[in-house]
Amino acid sequence: MGRPQTHVEPFLHLVDVMPTRALIAWGAFWFERAGDDAPWRIVDDERLPQVADGRRGCIGASAEPFGDTVLEAIDPDGRVAASARTSDRSWAWLEGLEPDTEYVYRVLVDGAEWGAGERWDSVPSDRGGYDLQPAGRHYDLRFRTFPDLADAAPLAFAALGDFGVGICTDSESSRRQRRVAEALEYLVDERGVRLVVGLGDNVYLGEEGRIGQESGGEDDDWYSSYFQPYRYVVSRVPVYPAVGNHDATDTEGSDDRAQMEDNFHTAERFDVGDDRSSLGPGLFYRFRYGADVELVCVDSSLAGEEEGVHRHFQDVGHRSWLRETFAPDGPRWRIPFSHHPAYCAGPEHGNDQEVIDDLLPLYAAGGVRLVLAGHEHNFQISRADGVTHVISGAGGKLRENVPHDFEPARTEAWATQAHVLLVELDADEARLTPVSGMRAGGEPHLLSALTPQNEVRYPPFVVRRDPGR
Repeated sequence: MGRPQTHVEPFLHLVDVMPTRALIAWGAFWFERAGDDAPWRIVDDERLPQVADGRRGCIGASAEPFGDTVLEAIDPDGRVAASARTSDRSWAWLEGLEPDTEYVYRVLVDGAEWGAGERWDSVPSDRGGYDLQPAGRHYDLRFRTFPDLADAAPLAFAALGDFGVGICTDSESSRRQRRVAEALEYLVDERGVRLVVGLGDNVYLGEEGRIGQESGGEDDDWYSSYFQPYRYVVSRVPVYPAVGNHDATDTEGSDDRAQMEDNFHTAERFDVGDDRSSLGPGLFYRFRYGADVELVCVDSSLAGEEEGVHRHFQDVGHRSWLRETFAPDGPRWRIPFSHHPAYCAGPEHGNDQEVIDDLLPLYAAGGVRLVLAGHEHNFQISRADGVTHVISGAGGKLRENVPHDFEPARTEAWATQAHVLLVELDADEARLTPVSGMRAGGEPHLLSALTPQNEVRYPPFVVRRDPGR
């Protein structure tokens, strides 16, 4: 048998955006096959040094450099508005950008444009199933900076939780995650989505015998579950992650938090020495979009025994940060997001009393009207004490059994279908539209819901900032 064939597929990652700067990363995944008739297989991290001339990482903050790199942002007049150079890492900040301005960007590694040309994706194969092959697609490398913090501006963003186990196998779980990924790409391209809020459980333990038993602790685990399905989205808008039980040791035996922090560049983004974050251990941060919107990530995962608390949000340092974050007289929309919901009608999970007791009073003090969470693999809306609680935990995973604890969960509507949630904010209201896929004509398939009395409710589901108005 001859030497295996090798393919290297480059990726680009718009990690973060602010009014005057943007963080951009680049990387690649390696693939092998035994011959022309064999399927392509991703190279495991353990074998990467043998295949990739000693490399140890594919993507993320710790990935080794790929060469002498120049990063450029080009303004609407075609001029290079900002540039950065590095030869010792695979990411860089672009500084000195203008607020609320669209830029084209490019990454030149050793003089060649990274990710140029037709891309290879995991797509349907003539022999059945899916395989890596030229897909007729190219990167659209552009982004828009956030508005100035003094300017009020409407915002459209997507929320996505419990992403799924990947898209590279011929299974219903794979097709389901593909449908949601296509809907997310439509929302970015056609509905002006500026960012994605992750609601936890980014990479799951694979299905035995089909996807593998690796759960997110290595770069290659992230290809099928994250970088491949969302590659044309994460190259254009930033994703703001939350920690789920499958990202830590709460449910799985391995703790993937370090890999998650590396691939989302959390230290470079949030560990900046000011009051915008509370880290280590735990992932708590906040960020602003214009004058009216602040999104707050709350780590609801379990703490270690040595920490002396059951949940990270019960730690004295994190609680102090949360009290300051949810102080009165904040921005018009202050929206916390985490993995575990306060109210849940099931079928697998119920109300989370620790979240209710420890976090909801803080949210009330801060004037919160909308809370986002995942964890339960369906869609639910609950309303309690003037606050709307949304579960959007079916980005790829799905639990089709009917919820049952509607009254204690204060449920108003629910649905059991995979989806991505579109959130559109203006000064007065938030419009929530779950989207389950794309219709044959290229229009989004909107997800309707049922009340506990089996009455149909159609989106958008509206949250008013001032309910009495």
